[in-house]
Amino acid sequence: MGWIAAILIGIAAGWLAETLMGRNHGLLTNLVVGVIGGLISGFIATQLNIGVSGLLGTLIFATLGAVILLFVVGLFKPR
Repeated sequence: MGWIAAILIGIAAGWLAETLMGRNHGLLTNLVVGVIGGLISGFIATQLNIGVSGLLGTLIFATLGAVILLFVVGLFKPR
């Protein structure tokens, strides 16, 4: 996957996670959350031996990872 596609998927995944978790962040934060969420979900998928392919699959897994990230951060930081 190219850098531009990774950035766009990161922004979309961060925005979806933000919407699902009821948070309000900016574009840059959505990008960071989405990219880190993609790394988290990639690690989890590797450990569970799950193959992720395609744009939609990548977006779904990155969003799940971003939701996990926002949940864990929310445990330590009050809103």
